[in-house]
Amino acid sequence: MGQNLFKKIIAAHLMSGTMTVGSEVGIRVDQTLTQDALGTMAYLQFEAMDVPVVKTKSVSYIDHNTLQDGFENADDHRYLQTVADKHGIKYSKAGNGICHQVHLERFSRPGDTLIGSDSHTPTCGAVGMSAMGVGGMDVAVAMAGGPFYFVYPQVVRVNLEGKLQPWCAAKDIILELLKILTTKGNVGTVIEYGGSGLAHLTVPERATITNMGAELGVTTSLFPSDEMTRQFFKAQAREQDWQELKPDEDADYDRVINLDLASIEPNIACPHSPDNVKMVREVAGLEVQQVMVGSCTNSSYRDLMMVAAMLKGKQVHPKVSLGIAPGSKQVLAMIAENGALKDLVAAGARILESTCGFCVGCGQAPQTKGVSLRTNNRNFEGRSGTKDGQVYLVSPETAVAAALSGKVTDPRELDMEYPTIILPEVYEIDDSMILLPSEDQSVEVFRGPNIGEPPKNTPMPEKLTAKVAIKVGDKITTDHIMPAGAYLKYRSNVPKYSSYVFYHIDPEFAPKCATNKAEGLASVIVAGLSYGQGSSREHAALCPMYLGVRVLLAKSVERIHGANLTNFGILQLTFADDTDYERIQAGDELAVDNMYQAIKQDIVLVRNVTQGYTFETKCNLTPRQRDIVLCGGLLNYTAK
Repeated sequence: MGQNLFKKIIAAHLMSGTMTVGSEVGIRVDQTLTQDALGTMAYLQFEAMDVPVVKTKSVSYIDHNTLQDGFENADDHRYLQTVADKHGIKYSKAGNGICHQVHLERFSRPGDTLIGSDSHTPTCGAVGMSAMGVGGMDVAVAMAGGPFYFVYPQVVRVNLEGKLQPWCAAKDIILELLKILTTKGNVGTVIEYGGSGLAHLTVPERATITNMGAELGVTTSLFPSDEMTRQFFKAQAREQDWQELKPDEDADYDRVINLDLASIEPNIACPHSPDNVKMVREVAGLEVQQVMVGSCTNSSYRDLMMVAAMLKGKQVHPKVSLGIAPGSKQVLAMIAENGALKDLVAAGARILESTCGFCVGCGQAPQTKGVSLRTNNRNFEGRSGTKDGQVYLVSPETAVAAALSGKVTDPRELDMEYPTIILPEVYEIDDSMILLPSEDQSVEVFRGPNIGEPPKNTPMPEKLTAKVAIKVGDKITTDHIMPAGAYLKYRSNVPKYSSYVFYHIDPEFAPKCATNKAEGLASVIVAGLSYGQGSSREHAALCPMYLGVRVLLAKSVERIHGANLTNFGILQLTFADDTDYERIQAGDELAVDNMYQAIKQDIVLVRNVTQGYTFETKCNLTPRQRDIVLCGGLLNYTAK
């Protein structure tokens, strides 16, 4: 039996373990990326390892917190620039573009391994990279020369057959897959795309699909590197970085899903989850107040040329605010030069910075109860910056249809000829906003008052006594745990940011943890299915650790968040019997006796001291992860 594409790449980078489903492997990392919202902590952790120069090809991007509404963001950006200069890291300045768009354009490479402290790092799987989103601590270890560890996944083949019909887009393909697989239950899975339809999907379109693999909760998604990929690299003046890379004809897969592209209709993800997908025609007629085009999902040259073609000579509906954020300086410069930018402005669009912006709640919050159609990847409640905002996820084509009509509209119903978008043979290349490091060890790293030392946990106690500080339901996202938007400027100030843990669910969570700590008790979080969806935001583990959380009890945990919990010494246990989830209550005191022996078992007994009973939980950690938790986290484990 031949090898699938994922297995080929991992085999070429394997440092430890065996490539069998469920086994832990360690791989060599070729490239890393960070963004400013999560990068500061990653570099603080890297500095703590006392390694003079990074061992990987690394890029630090400024793309999240570019609103200078205080000194914090500007200070952190100066820290990131100076620490990059000192330690051999390229630095992409604010305005150069969104990390995933720029990395795809300028640094992606078929066959390489890439990890990034952002959950949408798998975007670069569009060109045949093994690209995974991870926590900042894992990035720091890789930059220091250490392996990246993960549990080897099953590989699912998705055959894309045929060709999309006019007005249907790559975004509709990934939304269709979200209908099938949903956002939960896909931990430990890789999606590998193939089929005759690949001949009709450009690299930017493939990138939209791999980008939203993050919403499926899979380890990564990837396409083969083929002739379409070669054309993209040639246009980016990087053909020397291209190589053909594809699975063997008789490659083995754990599951095969077939999608007929011709049968896919325009889709729309309704509030408040990316898998709440319906066909646009089922929602048609809903009045819209805001339309936003951009984010790492849909801000490519191809996307914005489609938007400009649809808007040319027309006007945005008077009741709609249309915002457009190009994904990179390259995209912005090219649409400015060919006149498309003028068409956007003339139609009444607001041109925004080439940043993540509205996607992470940094600006452009919709009105109270406002309906906002967006081309980004997440529509979690409150993420837009408006608690009761109604955010729908759509393709650029469907977004423009709403911007013109003032209501949700199937673009096939427009009285308009379908535009044909031809990608350029040569993209405009200007890397002047990517600063090369001096590798001068005498560079002084700037540290503003918002920068603190990365906090460390203490070793796990032999006998753990703790109180349930909060009980939450299914599909709790990292946005629920650590709010984004205006709060992100405190990401380098852990004591301050920790006061906002679960702030929009229970603003008393942090005070409860403080009370528990004063009483000599640790804190426990109890959750339902798919806990930790969404962003790779390691603060969703780091800040609870800082508050004294030692255990997460859940029905299931998402991959990146689970790894982050381990890295910060929080023990994750899953209910052996879901009825125990129903029985346990906030405020219950729990205990685990003989922790150092109990954690070595697959079944861990937990005593509910308050209610007077004992229940079974499962510990699904690898032996290495169990040792890390007992040490109190990866920093302690590495030092030991």
